[in-house]
Amino acid sequence: MSKLLLQGNQAIVYAAERAGLGFFAGYPITPASEILLELIGKKHIKVLQMEDEIASINAIIGASLAGRKVMTATSGPGFSLMQESIGLAHMMEVPLVIVNVQRVGPSTGMPTFPAQGDVMQSKFGSHGDYCPIVFYPNSVEELYHYTFSAFNAAEESTSPVILLSDGYISHLYETVELKKYPTVNRSKLPLGLGKRHFTGLTHRDTSRPTTSDPEVHRALLKRLEKKCEDVAKKYNSYEYIENNSTDTLLVVYGGLSRAAYNFRDKYAIFRPIRIFPLIKDLKDIAERYENIIVMEMNLGQYCNQVESIIHKHAELISLPGGNIDLKEIWDKLTAIKGKDLKRISAVT
Repeated sequence: MSKLLLQGNQAIVYAAERAGLGFFAGYPITPASEILLELIGKKHIKVLQMEDEIASINAIIGASLAGRKVMTATSGPGFSLMQESIGLAHMMEVPLVIVNVQRVGPSTGMPTFPAQGDVMQSKFGSHGDYCPIVFYPNSVEELYHYTFSAFNAAEESTSPVILLSDGYISHLYETVELKKYPTVNRSKLPLGLGKRHFTGLTHRDTSRPTTSDPEVHRALLKRLEKKCEDVAKKYNSYEYIENNSTDTLLVVYGGLSRAAYNFRDKYAIFRPIRIFPLIKDLKDIAERYENIIVMEMNLGQYCNQVESIIHKHAELISLPGGNIDLKEIWDKLTAIKGKDLKRISAVT
């Protein structure tokens, strides 16, 4: 089995090609541009550079409906532009993969710096109720692996699946073992075949829109949610580093979790990889510790999600930050341990 030294974005491309990607549409944006550039010239993959990210997401919806496995890649500003069509793809049950290589925002922010500010947007970005499956690896090897998972989960759930990365791990170079993971084939007939009716309006599975019946809408939302939750259970992916000598558990994800490994001798670590739907195993793990510290490169977006799992049985501390600085992180952790651990919302 071959090994290659790959950049994170390159690893996504290698995996997508092996997962059966047939069509890619995207617009260049730092720090995701290498994905588009690497795909150009690949055999059996149609690649279009679109005029913007709105066109990109709509192009892959159309190509998916025509029977291709599809993907687009962007960063925060482009991800914002895609949100309305992401909701449409959930409603129309269109399998597709969206890679979001996060950078500092809002707006243009700092285009070359990593951040984790799009975490809640990946779950709640579009209007209405839906249940997205979202993966967030922390290494080049994992980007390769979970690109396969994203394509498979999209096909199994017939819905958009989001693969989060960030400017750190997507531009990192590491050795990757190019394993061939199993792939899931398309389960439904393409547009023009069969009896499916494609619409963004409230509808039954195969019939025309029904826009005024609350029972139909309630049943539709319940079905869409259940199928994604059922598929997500197959990808119950997380890392737990137990530490019986501490009363504190660090919850951390993505690129920042690599910095947190430096504190594994002093704290236990829980790293969700499938960040949505939430990993329910966290509840049982958290019960072993008196204090929970949630570390993230934002203002504390995931902290409330963690709280919804552990139900406030422990002291929950949000440790937000803007970059990966080991000294800064260590100083903050030390400051927390030196205090009476009362419930606080943030440490700055």
